[in-house]
Amino acid sequence: MNDKKNIKTDKSAGADKPDKLIQKDYITIIAGPCAIESWEQFETIARVVKDCGLSYMRGGAYKPRTSPYSFQGLEYIVEIKKLYGLKMVTEVTDAETVEEVAKYVDVLQIGTRNMSNFALLKKVSKVANEMNKSVILKRGWSATIKEWLLAVEYLSLEGDTDVVLCERGIRTFEPSTRFTLDLSAVPVIKKLSRLPIIIDPSHAVGQSDLVIPMSRAAIAVGADGLIVEIHTDPEKALCDGQQALDTRQTKEMLHQVEYMAKFFGKKIR
Repeated sequence: MNDKKNIKTDKSAGADKPDKLIQKDYITIIAGPCAIESWEQFETIARVVKDCGLSYMRGGAYKPRTSPYSFQGLEYIVEIKKLYGLKMVTEVTDAETVEEVAKYVDVLQIGTRNMSNFALLKKVSKVANEMNKSVILKRGWSATIKEWLLAVEYLSLEGDTDVVLCERGIRTFEPSTRFTLDLSAVPVIKKLSRLPIIIDPSHAVGQSDLVIPMSRAAIAVGADGLIVEIHTDPEKALCDGQQALDTRQTKEMLHQVEYMAKFFGKKIR
């Protein structure tokens, strides 16, 4: 990386902005379903998120793995924001819909399949800076850390985009989990840059019973937060139910993560 394009990875500009996704002395937890399936499903889960004291909720309105006619839930996001005052995170999947999605959500997420979609990254950079949105950039499942950081440069072309990296597991030969969660990426990223990094244990392990221990481990190695899939009825979930925490598990995860956070003098946001 040359000096001209080393801005985002070598300094932390605007660290005192109150609207940044990651705040000093806090662990940011983002929770919600993989996909917005219906109003009843999304509103019920939103109540759980709010009752748990969280500020950020995730929910896939556009899913790149599904039919283009499935999970189009932007209108529900708007209503949930009004009802519960939650900040919303959703994935953007193509350059044409970025501006429309950004009107309704607080954080734009780039999924693993699009980490190297440079046309999308450049459009997100433009929109995020114009509309003051944070961006979560998930690591491609076969991307090196260097390639991941280079993708950040595309997101920084239009200004000082508030980029948060997300480690969500990489593809290896190990079949016991869905992917291999590379927790070493956390200290490596903090060594190479000043970018915040969160962990997605749900997609990494693919099994709900493994999410809580990996959430603890993520905080232990210095992650700035988690993005976790939850569902009030995982067995009936239309997408990734096997890796979603139910309400009881969600509360237990938060209890354990809060305990870990205290060790580092941090609180749950």
